[in-house]
Amino acid sequence: MTELELKYGCNPNQKPSRIFMHEGELPVEVLNGKPGYINFLDALNGYQLVRELREATGLPSAASFKHVSPAGAAVGLPLSDIEKKMFFAPEMPLSTLAFAYVRARGADRVSSYGDWAALSDICDEETAQALAPEVSDGVIAPGFTEGALKILKSKRKGGYNVVKIDPGYIPRNAEQKDVYGVTFEQGRNDLKIDRAMLENVVTLNKVLPDDAVRDLLIALITLKYTQSNSVCYVSGGQAIGVGAGQQSRIHCTRLAGTKADNWRLRQHPKVLDLPFITGISRPVRDNTIDVYISDDHEDVLRDGAWQSLFTVRPGALTCEERAEWVAGASAASLGSDAFFPFGDNIERARKSGVFYIAQPGGSIRDADVINTCNKYGIVMAFTQMRLFHH
Repeated sequence: MTELELKYGCNPNQKPSRIFMHEGELPVEVLNGKPGYINFLDALNGYQLVRELREATGLPSAASFKHVSPAGAAVGLPLSDIEKKMFFAPEMPLSTLAFAYVRARGADRVSSYGDWAALSDICDEETAQALAPEVSDGVIAPGFTEGALKILKSKRKGGYNVVKIDPGYIPRNAEQKDVYGVTFEQGRNDLKIDRAMLENVVTLNKVLPDDAVRDLLIALITLKYTQSNSVCYVSGGQAIGVGAGQQSRIHCTRLAGTKADNWRLRQHPKVLDLPFITGISRPVRDNTIDVYISDDHEDVLRDGAWQSLFTVRPGALTCEERAEWVAGASAASLGSDAFFPFGDNIERARKSGVFYIAQPGGSIRDADVINTCNKYGIVMAFTQMRLFHH
């Protein structure tokens, strides 16, 4: 197939809409549903991300995409009992790919509502079972088992979007897009992100454990497919905070840091034990938890309608408890798609437990940024490669 007609473009008034190839066949096959314009943008960006994560780490990988940026990305590492509870993992043995998907979806469950899932490996039944109860627009993978496809075809009254991509597809080197009738062309960003990019450690502390290397690679590959400016926090093999599309670097760092803090707060005993009434849907539960751990939670606790979601009135998670819990978190890694212009980014990242950083370097204030890292014993590598994505 060289062309696939779509319902409409980014908005209903943008017609006609299609994806097509100037030469050769499209590398995708729609197995179910009718994906739209934004669906395919998410699908193709998401698949590139997980494919590169798979290559860099050797582990099955997954991503949760929303409006052409990842809400979460992860590799297939086992889940702890606490993670199973906070991610709503199925009560069944999970495959390595299913672990990756549950982690990717669990990175930012509020942002992942109505997402597009991307999988590096053939989707098995365990992964399909984990995906089935989530509110999602579709999934892309290099293949689907018969059992997985049956499960996925039952979603959304049979209309769930399932797309198979040719894992052997090699895109041409040049990329084009039109803006206001003007055609832009550039070389495809085929930069390979691997351990060699982390060799230039510029801080006094130069110890990069293997887990930190893995997490920094996840951060950098995630940033490669995140709308810029962007910053990504990673812990335990998964993105826990993505700050995308901000004009200011510090705003990226703050946004992603807040998401990382919220991810950690979802593991607080008070949050895990919130006494929800039976039958609360996952989206309502996710939004309620997000409010409960927010700065303005005390005002919401007085809301009668909000209280009706619980069997008993929950006790507040105090500001002191929030701060203490975040401060006691394990070390996180952080990647930035461009250099940090000021040390304030390091100060903010440190508050969210960041101990390992990878960024291009090249600012006239590099010395100030390095000194700020040294003040806290943070390890920072200069990759010397910018990762803007637009």
